[in-house]
Amino acid sequence: MLITGAARGMGRSHAVRLAEEGADLILVDICRSMPEIEYPLASSDELAETADLVERAGGRAVTHVVDVRDAAALAAAVDDGVARLGGLDAAVANAGVLTAGTWDTTTAEHWRAVVDVNLIGAWNTCAAALPHLVDRGGSLVNISSAAGIKGTPLHTPYTASKHGVVGMSKALANELAAQHVRVNTVHPTGVATGMRPASLHNLIAEQRPDLGPLFLNALPIQMAEAVDISNAVLFLVSDESRYVTGLEFKVDAGVTLR
Repeated sequence: MLITGAARGMGRSHAVRLAEEGADLILVDICRSMPEIEYPLASSDELAETADLVERAGGRAVTHVVDVRDAAALAAAVDDGVARLGGLDAAVANAGVLTAGTWDTTTAEHWRAVVDVNLIGAWNTCAAALPHLVDRGGSLVNISSAAGIKGTPLHTPYTASKHGVVGMSKALANELAAQHVRVNTVHPTGVATGMRPASLHNLIAEQRPDLGPLFLNALPIQMAEAVDISNAVLFLVSDESRYVTGLEFKVDAGVTLR
């Protein structure tokens, strides 16, 4: 199985959870920071640590330092992993970035970085995996967000990109059903990972407290844990979901009800 954004956070959690159930993993991460993103991205040491955790859980791991915006490099990494592990059954497009800002402080550079990673990167992940899936069937799981269902403000490029992931996934679900390839999206609420720009908290607390209720979960928790999202991914790549496609799987503590 392929996982992007695998060095830490939800990507690492997905990798370990799947390895616990017997999966071998192709683990991909950019392993460097981006100037448009205010928080640091993962490191190559963190990617190596994920691989070690996978192996301790009983799986084999192949790692590649790849930017998901680079379609050719990503396809080459997947091809190499498939050759070394013996096949591919599923791909999880998990890599994502987040910027924060009001409409008048959001720049074209923010838009390009977020859409290129979150939407084009998800497409590149699907496109790299599909040559290995169309003849045997399989599962594509694209990580969207609660922001891919509701109009979450103050990170408009992120919200738009995550809505785009849903449209792309539904289109692929229709197109690939005849090849027994299932395509689904997962929609987490906030999860405690490294993807949290400090400026977003300041925007909500100081500039636009009126928007704060839009970020509140219905269930009385502030954030979900990464494993809660990984359990949804596990279901969607397993035979237990063999007739599930085109699903928007919310693991959102009810935030999209608000």
